[in-house]
Amino acid sequence: MAYEINQALPRSFSRLKSRKGDDAPLASHVRGLLVAFLPRYGLLISFLVLWQVSSTRGWINPAVFPPLNVILSALWTNLANGALLDDIAISLQRSGTAFAFAVVVGIPLGLFMGQFRLVEQALDPILQLFRQTSALALYPVFILLLGLGETSKIFVIFWATLFPVLLSTIGGVKEVDKKLIEMARTYGAGPLTVFRRVILPASVPAIFVGLRLSATTALLLLIAAEMIGANKGIGFQVMNAQYNFQIPLMFAAILLLAFLGLAANALLVLLQRRLCRWSQPST
Repeated sequence: MAYEINQALPRSFSRLKSRKGDDAPLASHVRGLLVAFLPRYGLLISFLVLWQVSSTRGWINPAVFPPLNVILSALWTNLANGALLDDIAISLQRSGTAFAFAVVVGIPLGLFMGQFRLVEQALDPILQLFRQTSALALYPVFILLLGLGETSKIFVIFWATLFPVLLSTIGGVKEVDKKLIEMARTYGAGPLTVFRRVILPASVPAIFVGLRLSATTALLLLIAAEMIGANKGIGFQVMNAQYNFQIPLMFAAILLLAFLGLAANALLVLLQRRLCRWSQPST
Protein backbone atom coordinates (compact mmCIF):
# COMPACT_ATOMS: atom_id res chain seq x y z
CA MET A 1 0.00 0.00 0.00
CA ALA A 2 2.78 2.41 0.92
CA TYR A 3 4.53 1.50 -2.33
CA GLU A 4 1.41 2.37 -4.35
CA ILE A 5 1.09 5.72 -2.57
CA ASN A 6 4.74 6.53 -3.21
CA GLN A 7 4.25 5.73 -6.90
CA ALA A 8 1.04 7.81 -7.17
CA LEU A 9 2.39 10.98 -5.55
CA PRO A 10 4.95 11.82 -8.27
CA ARG A 11 2.29 11.30 -10.93
CA SER A 12 -0.07 13.70 -9.09
CA PHE A 13 2.63 16.33 -8.79
CA SER A 14 3.49 15.98 -12.46
CA ARG A 15 -0.18 16.45 -13.43
CA LEU A 16 -0.41 19.51 -11.19
CA LYS A 17 2.66 21.01 -12.83
CA SER A 18 1.29 20.31 -16.29
CA ARG A 19 -2.00 22.02 -15.40
CA LYS A 20 -0.10 25.02 -14.12
CA GLY A 21 1.88 25.04 -17.31
CA ASP A 22 -1.34 24.96 -19.36
CA ASP A 23 -2.87 27.78 -17.34
CA ALA A 24 0.19 30.02 -17.69
CA PRO A 25 -0.42 31.00 -21.36
CA LEU A 26 -4.10 31.66 -20.62
CA ALA A 27 -3.26 33.87 -17.64
CA SER A 28 -0.67 35.70 -19.72
CA HIS A 29 -3.22 36.21 -22.50
CA VAL A 30 -5.83 37.55 -20.06
CA ARG A 31 -3.24 39.83 -18.50
CA GLY A 32 -2.31 41.16 -21.93
CA LEU A 33 -5.95 41.87 -22.75
CA LEU A 34 -6.42 43.76 -19.49
CA VAL A 35 -3.26 45.80 -20.07
CA ALA A 36 -4.53 46.77 -23.53
CA PHE A 37 -8.16 47.29 -22.48
CA LEU A 38 -8.01 49.16 -19.19
CA PRO A 39 -5.90 52.18 -20.25
CA ARG A 40 -8.29 52.82 -23.14
CA TYR A 41 -11.67 52.06 -21.58
CA GLY A 42 -11.00 52.09 -17.85
CA LEU A 43 -12.13 55.69 -17.32
CA LEU A 44 -15.32 55.13 -19.33
CA ILE A 45 -16.16 51.98 -17.37
CA SER A 46 -15.52 53.81 -14.10
CA PHE A 47 -17.86 56.62 -15.18
CA LEU A 48 -20.63 54.17 -16.09
CA VAL A 49 -20.23 52.27 -12.81
CA LEU A 50 -20.31 55.54 -10.87
CA TRP A 51 -23.49 56.58 -12.71
CA GLN A 52 -25.18 53.24 -11.93
CA VAL A 53 -24.21 53.24 -8.26
CA SER A 54 -25.02 56.93 -7.72
CA SER A 55 -28.46 56.58 -9.26
CA THR A 56 -29.44 53.35 -7.51
CA ARG A 57 -28.29 54.61 -4.11
CA GLY A 58 -29.91 58.01 -4.49
CA TRP A 59 -26.73 60.07 -4.59
CA ILE A 60 -28.17 61.75 -7.68
CA ASN A 61 -31.82 62.18 -8.59
CA PRO A 62 -32.88 58.94 -10.35
CA ALA A 63 -35.81 60.78 -11.96
CA VAL A 64 -33.32 62.96 -13.86
CA PHE A 65 -30.49 60.43 -14.21
CA PRO A 66 -32.04 56.95 -14.25
CA PRO A 67 -29.85 53.90 -13.60
CA LEU A 68 -28.16 52.46 -16.65
CA ASN A 69 -30.07 49.19 -16.39
CA VAL A 70 -33.35 51.14 -16.64
CA ILE A 71 -32.07 53.04 -19.69
CA LEU A 72 -30.89 49.84 -21.39
CA SER A 73 -34.20 48.18 -20.57
CA ALA A 74 -36.10 51.06 -22.20
CA LEU A 75 -33.81 50.86 -25.23
CA TRP A 76 -34.33 47.12 -25.61
CA THR A 77 -38.09 47.36 -25.12
CA ASN A 78 -38.52 50.06 -27.77
CA LEU A 79 -36.25 48.23 -30.19
CA ALA A 80 -38.04 44.92 -29.65
CA ASN A 81 -41.52 46.37 -30.19
CA GLY A 82 -40.35 48.29 -33.26
CA ALA A 83 -40.98 51.76 -31.82
CA LEU A 84 -37.44 52.96 -32.56
CA LEU A 85 -36.78 51.01 -35.75
CA ASP A 86 -38.67 53.45 -37.98
CA ASP A 87 -36.93 56.37 -36.28
CA ILE A 88 -33.52 54.78 -36.91
CA ALA A 89 -34.33 54.21 -40.59
CA ILE A 90 -35.57 57.77 -41.12
CA SER A 91 -32.65 59.34 -39.27
CA LEU A 92 -30.11 57.27 -41.18
CA GLN A 93 -31.79 58.22 -44.44
CA ARG A 94 -31.60 61.93 -43.64
CA SER A 95 -28.04 61.95 -42.36
CA GLY A 96 -26.85 59.48 -45.00
CA THR A 97 -28.30 61.52 -47.86
CA ALA A 98 -26.74 64.73 -46.57
CA PHE A 99 -23.40 63.01 -45.97
CA ALA A 100 -23.42 61.54 -49.49
CA PHE A 101 -24.07 64.96 -51.03
CA ALA A 102 -21.26 66.46 -48.93
CA VAL A 103 -18.86 63.78 -50.19
CA VAL A 104 -19.93 64.20 -53.83
CA VAL A 105 -19.51 67.99 -53.66
CA GLY A 106 -16.69 68.40 -51.14
CA ILE A 107 -14.09 65.94 -52.41
CA PRO A 108 -14.04 66.97 -56.11
CA LEU A 109 -14.16 70.66 -55.20
CA GLY A 110 -11.39 70.21 -52.64
CA LEU A 111 -9.20 68.33 -55.11
CA PHE A 112 -9.71 71.09 -57.66
CA MET A 113 -9.06 73.96 -55.24
CA GLY A 114 -6.03 72.25 -53.75
CA GLN A 115 -4.28 72.05 -57.11
CA PHE A 116 -4.98 75.56 -58.36
CA ARG A 117 -3.80 78.28 -56.00
CA LEU A 118 -5.63 81.11 -57.78
CA VAL A 119 -8.96 79.26 -57.47
CA GLU A 120 -8.33 78.66 -53.78
CA GLN A 121 -7.45 82.29 -53.16
CA ALA A 122 -10.61 83.42 -54.91
CA LEU A 123 -12.97 81.02 -53.10
CA ASP A 124 -11.31 80.79 -49.69
CA PRO A 125 -12.74 84.06 -48.21
CA ILE A 126 -16.35 83.16 -48.95
CA LEU A 127 -15.79 79.58 -47.78
CA GLN A 128 -14.33 80.82 -44.50
CA LEU A 129 -17.30 83.16 -44.07
CA PHE A 130 -19.80 80.35 -44.62
CA ARG A 131 -17.80 77.97 -42.44
CA GLN A 132 -17.83 80.36 -39.51
CA THR A 133 -21.60 80.79 -39.80
CA SER A 134 -23.38 78.22 -37.69
CA ALA A 135 -25.63 75.86 -39.61
CA LEU A 136 -28.16 76.06 -36.77
CA ALA A 137 -28.23 79.86 -37.12
CA LEU A 138 -29.00 79.41 -40.82
CA TYR A 139 -31.64 76.75 -40.24
CA PRO A 140 -34.52 79.29 -40.10
CA VAL A 141 -33.29 80.68 -43.42
CA PHE A 142 -33.29 77.21 -44.95
CA ILE A 143 -36.82 76.66 -43.64
CA LEU A 144 -37.99 79.91 -45.26
CA LEU A 145 -36.37 78.95 -48.57
CA LEU A 146 -37.04 75.21 -48.65
CA GLY A 147 -40.02 74.74 -46.36
CA LEU A 148 -40.47 72.74 -43.17
CA GLY A 149 -40.01 69.38 -44.86
CA GLU A 150 -37.28 66.88 -45.60
CA THR A 151 -35.37 69.19 -47.94
CA SER A 152 -34.53 71.78 -45.29
CA LYS A 153 -33.51 69.08 -42.78
CA ILE A 154 -31.20 67.38 -45.27
CA PHE A 155 -29.76 70.70 -46.46
CA VAL A 156 -28.84 71.95 -42.98
CA ILE A 157 -27.01 68.67 -42.32
CA PHE A 158 -25.33 68.91 -45.72
CA TRP A 159 -24.25 72.48 -44.99
CA ALA A 160 -22.57 71.47 -41.75
CA THR A 161 -20.92 68.31 -43.12
CA LEU A 162 -19.59 69.88 -46.32
CA PHE A 163 -16.82 72.00 -44.82
CA PRO A 164 -14.88 69.29 -42.91
CA VAL A 165 -14.67 67.19 -46.08
CA LEU A 166 -13.83 70.17 -48.28
CA LEU A 167 -11.14 71.69 -46.07
CA SER A 168 -9.53 68.34 -45.27
CA THR A 169 -9.34 67.53 -48.97
CA ILE A 170 -7.77 70.90 -49.77
CA GLY A 171 -5.25 70.43 -46.97
CA GLY A 172 -4.46 66.90 -48.11
CA VAL A 173 -3.72 68.03 -51.67
CA LYS A 174 -1.55 70.95 -50.52
CA GLU A 175 0.48 68.69 -48.23
CA VAL A 176 1.49 66.28 -51.01
CA ASP A 177 5.27 66.14 -51.25
CA LYS A 178 6.30 68.37 -54.15
CA LYS A 179 9.32 66.16 -54.81
CA LEU A 180 7.03 63.25 -55.65
CA ILE A 181 5.17 65.40 -58.19
CA GLU A 182 8.43 66.63 -59.72
CA MET A 183 9.77 63.07 -59.90
CA ALA A 184 6.62 61.85 -61.65
CA ARG A 185 6.86 64.69 -64.17
CA THR A 186 10.55 63.94 -64.71
CA TYR A 187 9.64 60.40 -65.74
CA GLY A 188 7.20 61.77 -68.30
CA ALA A 189 3.92 61.54 -66.40
CA GLY A 190 1.20 63.86 -67.67
CA PRO A 191 -1.10 65.97 -65.49
CA LEU A 192 -3.81 63.29 -65.36
CA THR A 193 -1.31 60.58 -64.44
CA VAL A 194 0.28 62.75 -61.75
CA PHE A 195 -3.15 63.41 -60.27
CA ARG A 196 -4.25 59.77 -60.42
CA ARG A 197 -0.99 58.16 -59.28
CA VAL A 198 0.49 60.74 -56.91
CA ILE A 199 -1.86 63.50 -55.71
CA LEU A 200 -5.01 61.46 -55.14
CA PRO A 201 -3.40 58.53 -53.24
CA ALA A 202 -1.37 60.91 -51.07
CA SER A 203 -4.51 62.91 -50.21
CA VAL A 204 -6.66 59.93 -49.19
CA PRO A 205 -5.62 59.83 -45.47
CA ALA A 206 -6.47 63.52 -45.02
CA ILE A 207 -9.76 63.00 -46.89
CA PHE A 208 -10.73 60.23 -44.48
CA VAL A 209 -10.06 62.54 -41.54
CA GLY A 210 -12.60 64.94 -43.03
CA LEU A 211 -15.04 62.10 -43.69
CA ARG A 212 -14.92 60.99 -40.07
CA LEU A 213 -15.48 64.55 -38.84
CA SER A 214 -18.35 64.97 -41.28
CA ALA A 215 -20.01 61.71 -40.23
CA THR A 216 -19.94 62.84 -36.60
CA THR A 217 -21.24 66.29 -37.53
CA ALA A 218 -24.07 64.76 -39.56
CA LEU A 219 -25.36 62.87 -36.52
CA LEU A 220 -24.99 65.92 -34.27
CA LEU A 221 -26.95 68.16 -36.65
CA LEU A 222 -29.51 65.41 -37.13
CA ILE A 223 -30.80 65.91 -33.59
CA ALA A 224 -31.29 69.65 -34.08
CA ALA A 225 -32.90 69.18 -37.50
CA GLU A 226 -35.39 66.63 -36.18
CA MET A 227 -36.38 68.73 -33.20
CA ILE A 228 -38.21 71.21 -35.46
CA GLY A 229 -41.15 70.19 -37.60
CA ALA A 230 -40.55 66.43 -37.45
CA ASN A 231 -42.74 63.59 -36.28
CA LYS A 232 -40.22 60.79 -36.80
CA GLY A 233 -36.55 60.28 -36.12
CA ILE A 234 -34.22 59.84 -33.18
CA GLY A 235 -34.06 63.59 -32.54
CA PHE A 236 -37.85 63.73 -32.46
CA GLN A 237 -37.88 60.86 -29.96
CA VAL A 238 -35.44 62.72 -27.71
CA MET A 239 -37.63 65.83 -27.65
CA ASN A 240 -40.90 63.90 -27.42
CA ALA A 241 -39.63 61.81 -24.51
CA GLN A 242 -38.42 64.95 -22.75
CA TYR A 243 -41.78 66.68 -23.19
CA ASN A 244 -43.60 63.64 -21.81
CA PHE A 245 -41.03 63.18 -19.03
CA GLN A 246 -40.06 59.72 -20.31
CA ILE A 247 -36.50 60.21 -19.15
CA PRO A 248 -35.29 56.59 -19.63
CA LEU A 249 -36.53 56.68 -23.24
CA MET A 250 -34.84 60.04 -23.76
CA PHE A 251 -31.49 58.69 -22.59
CA ALA A 252 -32.07 55.51 -24.60
CA ALA A 253 -32.46 57.57 -27.79
CA ILE A 254 -29.31 59.56 -26.93
CA LEU A 255 -27.42 56.32 -26.28
CA LEU A 256 -28.67 54.91 -29.58
CA LEU A 257 -27.39 57.99 -31.39
CA ALA A 258 -23.98 57.53 -29.74
CA PHE A 259 -23.88 53.89 -30.88
CA LEU A 260 -24.69 54.96 -34.45
CA GLY A 261 -21.88 57.51 -34.33
CA LEU A 262 -19.41 54.92 -33.07
CA ALA A 263 -20.52 52.48 -35.77
CA ALA A 264 -20.10 55.08 -38.52
CA ASN A 265 -16.65 56.03 -37.25
CA ALA A 266 -15.57 52.38 -36.99
CA LEU A 267 -16.79 51.70 -40.53
CA LEU A 268 -14.80 54.64 -41.92
CA VAL A 269 -11.69 53.61 -39.97
CA LEU A 270 -11.97 50.08 -41.37
CA LEU A 271 -12.40 51.44 -44.89
CA GLN A 272 -9.40 53.74 -44.43
CA ARG A 273 -7.22 50.85 -43.27
CA ARG A 274 -8.17 48.80 -46.31
CA LEU A 275 -7.61 51.63 -48.78
CA CYS A 276 -4.54 53.16 -47.12
CA ARG A 277 -2.52 50.15 -46.02
CA TRP A 278 0.65 51.86 -47.20
CA SER A 279 0.11 54.70 -44.71
CA GLN A 280 -0.34 52.44 -41.67
CA PRO A 281 2.60 52.33 -39.25
CA SER A 282 4.52 49.07 -39.45
CA THR A 283 4.56 46.94 -36.32
